[in-house]
Amino acid sequence: MTEATAGTRRANKRGIQSREAMLEAAIASLSTGDPAAVSGNRIARDIGATWGVVKYQFGDIDGLWAAVLRYTADKRGDLPAAAKPGGTLRERVAALIHAMAIGLRRPESLAIETLRAALPRDHAELERDYPLTAAELASWKPHWDDACQRAFADLELDPVKVRRVAALIPAAMRGITSERTLGTYGNLDDAIEALIGSMVAYLEN
Repeated sequence: MTEATAGTRRANKRGIQSREAMLEAAIASLSTGDPAAVSGNRIARDIGATWGVVKYQFGDIDGLWAAVLRYTADKRGDLPAAAKPGGTLRERVAALIHAMAIGLRRPESLAIETLRAALPRDHAELERDYPLTAAELASWKPHWDDACQRAFADLELDPVKVRRVAALIPAAMRGITSERTLGTYGNLDDAIEALIGSMVAYLEN
């Protein structure tokens, strides 16, 4: 290996480490829930860099948000397919629900919620103003649906019902997580058990 090649590899490694450090700092800032954190200049300041340095790594604000979302997805991994393989239907559903309940309280999930709350709700507007971010968000649903189908593939369930359950799980768990965050007199453990039981009954019948 030549000195030039070794130098390039060291530079690339430093660049990757710098990029990851920026993404971790961006997630930490966004996970505070402060709407003001959804700002390129604010993220740059929290990272301890200039906006020019951030732009060098990510191109623009759209590139930064897309990279943040991709980084959180890579850290999350293929959750459904890995949840309780070989277990009973109830065990697999429960594993998915409980894993998501834990995951939604992680800093990465809090960062995603803060970012999503600040982005345009209208798909056309989002895709026009933040095309890379929109593409990353849009890619999550088919990946999630496919992973859920694979999680139950050997149980010979109705694929339409599995698809519907896959759509329900994130929405229902975000609602329960929101209740836990805001505070409630209700028993959320009971709510989770009812959700599991309902999904199992729906998938079985």
